[in-house]
Amino acid sequence: QMTNWGAHYLDIAQWGNGADDTGPVEIDGKGEFPPKGLFNTADRVDIKYTYANGVLLHLTTSGGHTRFEGTAGWVDVTRGRIKAGPESLLKVKIKPNEIHLYKSRDHKQNFLDCIKSRKQPVADAEIGHRSASVCHLGNISMLLGRPVKWDPKKEKFINDAAADQMIGRPMRAPWRL
Repeated sequence: QMTNWGAHYLDIAQWGNGADDTGPVEIDGKGEFPPKGLFNTADRVDIKYTYANGVLLHLTTSGGHTRFEGTAGWVDVTRGRIKAGPESLLKVKIKPNEIHLYKSRDHKQNFLDCIKSRKQPVADAEIGHRSASVCHLGNISMLLGRPVKWDPKKEKFINDAAADQMIGRPMRAPWRL
């Protein structure tokens, strides 16, 4: 489920961290895998992603939500719901000189509108790629059973041939890159 539901929560976390065009620099994943023969992905995960800006993202299989914690409290979001502690955080007005984010209540319609207008959609190809990459990085760390270091600019592991081999697989002829 990492690259299924994981992508939905991790893209929100990436967005909230201002990391839509980058990724973590260190990944430490633990997972519980089913008995051999069923499937080869973890059904329970506990992954810590560290970003160059010092942010720690902690992904677990519990809850189905994305939570941001800061010095003034926390905000917790999931599909169609937002909570905060203290609740007064939900009433704070964003000032004109503060960051205002792209609003889209319907991603499919937003995509179609952007085809016509040539504007960037709320979730463009780079955002989708980076969100999926974070999922794959967590899977690779879990499968190796150890932390890995990642260069989000080069999109390569740092001094880790075993991890690099897990990024792709040989292509079938006549296909090649």
